[in-house]
Amino acid sequence: MTSTSAADVESRHAMQVACQMVGLDSRQAELIRLGENAIYRLPGQVVIRVGRRGQFASAVKEVNVARWLESVGVPAVQVVPDVDQPVDVEDRPVTFWRELPPHEPGTPSQVARALRRLHAVPRPAAFDLPPIAPFVRLEERIRSATALSDEDRAWMRAHLEELQERYARIPAGLAHCVVHGDAWVGNVVSTSDDRTVFLDLERAAIGPPEWDLTHTAIKHSSFAWITAEQYGQFCEIYGHDVTEWSGFRLLRDIREFRMACMAVQIASADEAYCEQAAHRLACVRGRLGARPWPGWHAVP
Repeated sequence: MTSTSAADVESRHAMQVACQMVGLDSRQAELIRLGENAIYRLPGQVVIRVGRRGQFASAVKEVNVARWLESVGVPAVQVVPDVDQPVDVEDRPVTFWRELPPHEPGTPSQVARALRRLHAVPRPAAFDLPPIAPFVRLEERIRSATALSDEDRAWMRAHLEELQERYARIPAGLAHCVVHGDAWVGNVVSTSDDRTVFLDLERAAIGPPEWDLTHTAIKHSSFAWITAEQYGQFCEIYGHDVTEWSGFRLLRDIREFRMACMAVQIASADEAYCEQAAHRLACVRGRLGARPWPGWHAVP
């Protein structure tokens, strides 16, 4: 998508209104990314995030989690202080964040250390975190998947029901704790000032730590994005290999399906991603052989 797309026009309007409400000048706002959320940068090291309609409660949670993590010393993206947020603009939540120094995706070893630290922190006392929601927004994404055939959508609905039934019988594993919820590439970053920082806190919840660990495990087993040696270092530093747990295949299948649904959602708005969405869905449907699957590329 370009910065002149309808989605950017709508998101930019929400950003401008929110800035006016909190006393910030939005005239030099620069679009960083237009995906699940719209991200803008203001001069003065302020990043603005415009969420989707109906996600205000999720944005409230994200702001609370950011403030709490800062208070307990877990490095994470920080909200701009002294701003009453989120701001509600036509049912779209707008939040304001401190811009990070230059950064890059964390290595498997860095991600392991960060997750081990997060998973050891006691639950927050000032607010309640919800249980992990592995299937959030999937029905909506399937329903709005205009880039798919009716047959594809029917299969996805049936597969979602199957995964939900399996999750209801998930085996016991490690003790539940605070989890990031989406500890994927780009959401755990290494900064130029030698920190490993969590981003995108909207999925933070209470749940099995295996959910966070599965993200890195499938980078090796499903996509071969990291080597066996890198994954071994991840397991050694964290102190646990999630692939040896009987529930791993279930969480792997859910995560792969979520990634396919995300690509389908984006392809429905931008046909440039139709090929990637079709490829992911074909893999998940078992049409392209055994894992690891080549050809999975990043989508916004």
